[in-house]
Amino acid sequence: MADPSAIARSLCILILCVQFHGSLEASSNGTYLIGTASYDITGPAADANMMGYANMEQIASGIHLRLRARTFIVGEPNGKRLVFVNLDACMASQLVTIKVLERLKSRYGNLYTKDNVALSGIHTHSGPGGYLQHVVYLVTSLGFIRQSFDVLVDGIEKSIIQAHENLRLGSLFVNKGELLDAGINRSPSAYLNNPSEERARYKYNVDKDMTLLKFVDAEWGPVGSFNWFATHGTSMGRTNSLISGDNKGTAARLMEDWYEKKSVNPPFSEAQMHGFAYHTSPWRQLYRRISNLIPHADDGIHDISEPFHSTGGRPTTRMASIAHRVRSSFRHSERPQFVAAFCQSNVGDVSPNVLATFCIDTGLPCDFNHSTCNGKNELCYGRGPGYPDEFASTRIIGERQFNKATELFNSATKQLSGKIDYRHVYLDFSNLEVKILDEDRSKERIVKTCPAAMGFGFAAGTTDGPGAFDFKQGDDKGNPFWKLVRNLLKTPNAEQIECQKPKPILLDTGEMTQPYAWAPSILPLQILRIGQFVILCVPGEFTTMAGRRLREAVKEELVTHVKGEFGDDTHIVIAGLTNTYSQYVATFEEYEIQRYEGASTLFGPHTLTAYIQEFKKLAKSMLEGKNVDSELSPPDLLDKQISFLTPVVVDLTPLGVKFGDVKQDLSKTAHRKGDTVEVTFWSACPRNDLMTEGTFALVELLDATGKWVPIHDDDDLCLRFKWSRPASKSPYSHATIQWEIPHEATPGTYRISHFGAAKHMFGSIQHFTGTSSAFVVS
Repeated sequence: MADPSAIARSLCILILCVQFHGSLEASSNGTYLIGTASYDITGPAADANMMGYANMEQIASGIHLRLRARTFIVGEPNGKRLVFVNLDACMASQLVTIKVLERLKSRYGNLYTKDNVALSGIHTHSGPGGYLQHVVYLVTSLGFIRQSFDVLVDGIEKSIIQAHENLRLGSLFVNKGELLDAGINRSPSAYLNNPSEERARYKYNVDKDMTLLKFVDAEWGPVGSFNWFATHGTSMGRTNSLISGDNKGTAARLMEDWYEKKSVNPPFSEAQMHGFAYHTSPWRQLYRRISNLIPHADDGIHDISEPFHSTGGRPTTRMASIAHRVRSSFRHSERPQFVAAFCQSNVGDVSPNVLATFCIDTGLPCDFNHSTCNGKNELCYGRGPGYPDEFASTRIIGERQFNKATELFNSATKQLSGKIDYRHVYLDFSNLEVKILDEDRSKERIVKTCPAAMGFGFAAGTTDGPGAFDFKQGDDKGNPFWKLVRNLLKTPNAEQIECQKPKPILLDTGEMTQPYAWAPSILPLQILRIGQFVILCVPGEFTTMAGRRLREAVKEELVTHVKGEFGDDTHIVIAGLTNTYSQYVATFEEYEIQRYEGASTLFGPHTLTAYIQEFKKLAKSMLEGKNVDSELSPPDLLDKQISFLTPVVVDLTPLGVKFGDVKQDLSKTAHRKGDTVEVTFWSACPRNDLMTEGTFALVELLDATGKWVPIHDDDDLCLRFKWSRPASKSPYSHATIQWEIPHEATPGTYRISHFGAAKHMFGSIQHFTGTSSAFVVS
């Protein structure tokens, strides 16, 4: 008689073999585990300096769009998996990455590590700063801002957790197409210094391709869309003070709403579900008949609004803000949320201000080589397509990306299949040996990268956000006065000056260590693979030609390898500003010109060659199944951080006034589509509660049952939340909410509500709310 234990062991082995075979078969047939998710990472909407323009006067004071962490996880059933998080932030932060990975290890063990988790920023210049760990990126924010840092770490972790919990069997499709009118080269004179034969291979001086991944759940259908396209997050200018995801955040909001509107039944908004008379087609038809017979049919709506005066401020709970969020009304627990992410790529020299650059004093084009006007960089600005309205420019560039993404999404038919794999390495870019060919390309020689340094052209800024004083782009000599000022901080030695040539060093950041390190030196390089789709995760901003060279070098390494796993249909995208930030990477030839991008290429003229060399090594190790060993790791400088941003002391209102009371009510006359209505409330500092996954502002519609239904919140393009103090140190503050009535708005009775949190004398926080009087949209 057979041994029962032996039979049991045999059955277990058989089951494991079947599962292992099923895992291989699933990925080879294009079935993966897929999960997507999104979580709020909106930082302090008051007092915090914005990250990107390095303008100390650009201080947050409200919200244009909320910021989100959008995540996808892809894995082989019972096999490897990888995580990609797209952040509505200026860039990823080394310190944020370190702390997110620590939390993931605590929760999941070795399932999600530095090797297979990537955090990538969209490069909006309208998000709160203070969350990086090196001094040079904290100067304008007056040091570290713990609130900015914490909301990022918390939101990224929660987004990954939700994507993990949403993992289900599904498929991925890839598509690519040209988007011609969403970016131009802002440093064309530097681009022209690249070899003419190389430039001749390309039709444009910026990359015009958008590459999109479509995520399809096996049961529920599409659940996500992530695309990579290069254009700067600088449609919103250097004086904007409203938190915004800029053009890419706009595109994401448009696409997520577009998909929900076309996929949800019953219709999109809760107002429709509550049967408001003007939304449902029978009532709309009846209204049209009545209004044709009775010219003043809207007067009935006006009568309805009369009894609804402003409520006055009153206490509430924090959950009230979350419960009233508009998009929670259609986020049903029985189906996955659709997530649309517009990721950044080799964006270094690509501007969304596509109408070119002009002098603001004369209206004439700026100087071609130096982007100056009569020798002054401060007067040269790029113009967006909605000039002079930066909000219009932001929407237009966002719409153009959204329209291309929906086109690619709807037509995506090429299904991905094959392995999930990844490689990651930490490298010290301050002293990395690089092999290059001599000018005659006859033999190799060894050169080195340099400790980080910024050139004089860095201080000139760009045509998206000019600098100050007498700096100018394309300066390869420097200025004696500013060299004297530089030397008060750190005088670069002869070896550093020689290594960085022809860059004249303005800030020798790589050798400045007081009170702690000014710039990073240990950088992460990472490759993520989903079958024939490869993501090159880079910790900076590659220029157009630098990105092209990197993609081509890695593709050649993959396609020509003897294993033959990759073919000409391989898709390679660059994910810029990923895992940490080390500024720009220009080509050797662009570096020689020393415009902003070359002056901001920290590690010297051979930086790009170093990246190409090391990414080819990573690609080869991935193909050969070899691990990459690195004893290096970046420092954790959290305990060294210094902050000079004062905390909120107390919020007050005048005698007889409550938080949430209306200070300036809106007009009660009927408003029409396209009008802007505005109401101002007595408020408190938004730093008291970020209203994460909630809202500071709300537009509500009165439905047929007499219920107020949320229609728009502070994550909508048509609604702006603006916060202000009457004086810089005043304990009084106001919240002004502006609603630009959309052309698709339903006629009816509306009101505007405000949510906030006040800090009292002894430190306690009290949440409050208030509403405007009702008004009519006719």
